[in-house]
Amino acid sequence: MTERFDVLVIGGGPGGYALSIRLGQRGKRVACIEKDSVGGVCLNWGCIPSKALITTAQRFEWARHGEDFGIHADGVRLDLARAQRRNRSIVEHHTGGVAALLGSNGARLVRGTATLLSPSRVSVSPSEGEAFELEATEAIVLATGATTRVLPGFEPDGQRVLTAKEAVFLEQLPERLIVLGGGVIGVELGSAYQQLGSQLEIVELTGSLLPGLDSDLVQVVHKQLVARGAQIHTSTRALGLTHTESGVRVAVEGAGGRRELTGSAVLVAAGFVPSTQGLGLEQVGVQLDERGHVRVDQRCQTNVPGLFAIGDLAGPPYLAHKAYKEAEVLSEVLSGRRVVVDYRAMPSVIFGSPEIATVGESEAQARAQGGAISIGKMPFSALGRAQALGETAGFVKLIARDDRLVGAGVVGPEASELIAELTLALEVGASLEDLALTVHAHPTLAEAVHEAAEHGLGHAVHIANRRRPPALARAS
Repeated sequence: MTERFDVLVIGGGPGGYALSIRLGQRGKRVACIEKDSVGGVCLNWGCIPSKALITTAQRFEWARHGEDFGIHADGVRLDLARAQRRNRSIVEHHTGGVAALLGSNGARLVRGTATLLSPSRVSVSPSEGEAFELEATEAIVLATGATTRVLPGFEPDGQRVLTAKEAVFLEQLPERLIVLGGGVIGVELGSAYQQLGSQLEIVELTGSLLPGLDSDLVQVVHKQLVARGAQIHTSTRALGLTHTESGVRVAVEGAGGRRELTGSAVLVAAGFVPSTQGLGLEQVGVQLDERGHVRVDQRCQTNVPGLFAIGDLAGPPYLAHKAYKEAEVLSEVLSGRRVVVDYRAMPSVIFGSPEIATVGESEAQARAQGGAISIGKMPFSALGRAQALGETAGFVKLIARDDRLVGAGVVGPEASELIAELTLALEVGASLEDLALTVHAHPTLAEAVHEAAEHGLGHAVHIANRRRPPALARAS
């Protein structure tokens, strides 16, 4: 007999497992179908292991360059294999924890590859044994995520031609690493291996690293990469790959013509594509956008009644916390509540060196929208806490329309943590004055938020102001 559930969730990544747990907590009979390890890209070879690797890289660099702090650590060496054992243990801890949480909240974890047969039925093919069918009485949710884009002629072999999936677990340091793509993955992993000791070259098709971000944020990261010895080739196309006895040669073409780059390995960081292959979307008539994502409305509903989609499959930004938020909203929708997804205060972080974090409108977007735009900035170089940490590159930038916060960007130390306050400020509709009137402890990095707000209002104390503050009202 075909087993029935209230809801079938296809995919056990951040969106899929979070939704399954939430529905289980609400008393729904739910099955989460996953063909690989639960946790998706994020837990298995994305967010978590990459940040573990980045932390190793940062601590290794600190250990090697502590002279300014009066710390001389002679003979510091890297044991990358041991670092990767720690990395894998973190992944196993989290994936095991997710599987346990599914069970303890009443959600069934089903192992296998799911294919839609109808808007209410799926076929599941396990790695061993015969395929079987499951039926949903209320809804099927598609949460299969995205996977790395493969460039023709640069197919990964896991040794010299890598994707992020292999690069986060390398146990031998590449002497010279060529990165194809100067986006988030390229900058994060490229920065990490550069700090570990690799000579880094980045090839980016567009005119800048991290396309889409405000140029002043990107320039700080670009400058730091170059200061560490990286070669960055923008407006440059990768043409082909040749294997050599010691590594690879990559033919590229840019403004200076065609040439070859020589490296020990090449990391293909050309972005992600939605994971739709074999899902059976055409069988039930699910509409896709021009980039292959499943089209959804504000309630995560596809064009097919009873079919929903969340996470990377439903479109960018490819962020685990976006998938978590969509899971939260959809759990309410499937419980009969009238709610919609709001992406206005959706933060994004790039864990390069230094970090970049943004939320809301960029400066370019804000100016294109029009209105009275004001910008407040506080450089970390003028902040006592940043000086004490020895991390003074970067700044906090606040973007306001009619002095109401509409966006923010942070580049520098702990940007990933500082953006939380600004996300909350955007969510509650705070003004620059609200931020300026909020007392921030001294000495902290968070003081940069306060001073940037004061700067936007023309009241900054520790840096020069760009605009004259309004005259103070006189008491009558």
